[in-house]
Amino acid sequence: MDTSISINTPISLTAGAVSEIKRLMTEPDFDTKSRLRVGVKGGGCSGMTYVLGFDQVEPEDELFSIEGIPCIMNKSHGLYLYGMEVDWQGGLNSRGFTFSNPNASKTCGCGTSFAV
Repeated sequence: MDTSISINTPISLTAGAVSEIKRLMTEPDFDTKSRLRVGVKGGGCSGMTYVLGFDQVEPEDELFSIEGIPCIMNKSHGLYLYGMEVDWQGGLNSRGFTFSNPNASKTCGCGTSFAV
């Protein structure tokens, strides 16, 4: 398995997302061997759903780091996610991670589903 870090990051994180992810990484039960997985999976009302969570490195993963956050993404997902920005919304009406994807031709009202 190649454990080199990519110089170009396929996605970006806003300051709010970085802050929330780093907060989650300080939780007592956080597995320090895991990395932030960014990806897609089939399903959702528009065809594909975003994946964002902590996971272990798989052989087909690309490794990169954003502001000290170790990240992984399946190499084949870059086609769908390259240039995407992840933000954290902490308001009362809208709380959670949001995705701004320039590759999406159509998105769903839930904000976690898209089509290319």
